[in-house]
Amino acid sequence: MIAWLQGQPMGCWTQGNRKGILLVCGHVGYEVQITSRHQNQLKGNEETAIWIHQIQRDDGSSLFGFPEQQERDLFRHLISVNGVGPQAGMALLQDGSVSELIDAICSGDLRRLCRAQGIGKRIAERLAVELRTKLADLDGRQAEPSLVDGGAASESLPVSPELEETLAALGYEDLEIRRAIRAVRDSKQHPECGDTEGWIRACLQWLSRESA
Repeated sequence: MIAWLQGQPMGCWTQGNRKGILLVCGHVGYEVQITSRHQNQLKGNEETAIWIHQIQRDDGSSLFGFPEQQERDLFRHLISVNGVGPQAGMALLQDGSVSELIDAICSGDLRRLCRAQGIGKRIAERLAVELRTKLADLDGRQAEPSLVDGGAASESLPVSPELEETLAALGYEDLEIRRAIRAVRDSKQHPECGDTEGWIRACLQWLSRESA
């Protein structure tokens, strides 16, 4: 399995939305798909090192290249999520820096994630739910605490567990519920702490606006 290559770029290639380089290492040329952002960073024929993720299929092998190991590791996390293939993973990385993408996933910024080609709302939700803790560890940050599990947010404004249970019973996902509670909590006119019905109405109003 190829994990790292160092060599001289001999040219760039484009196939539809895919970008890549021909990297010559020890008289062997490797076609490596990279993001266009990475492609633009390459300096002529100057020797370069690339971290590789190799995917082996019955019809051949594909190499995906990244300038830093952290970006390669992030790509591996992305494609571990059901519904996120290699091209969707590359599209997510193309849309911003590693730190920006990790921040979007950890904070549940679905609009930011959906800007990437091939990423819809449901897959964006899945990315945020499944990778929030893993990517917080990867980036050396703390995962955002739940609003009802004793985190800092719940200490400043306690929220009844009944609120989450009611919204879940109405079919909303965990990430949607947490984002709604956070948005209502941060609004200038939020319900009183003990007004569970008021919180439910306010959260449903916010969720309706988001889905419109």
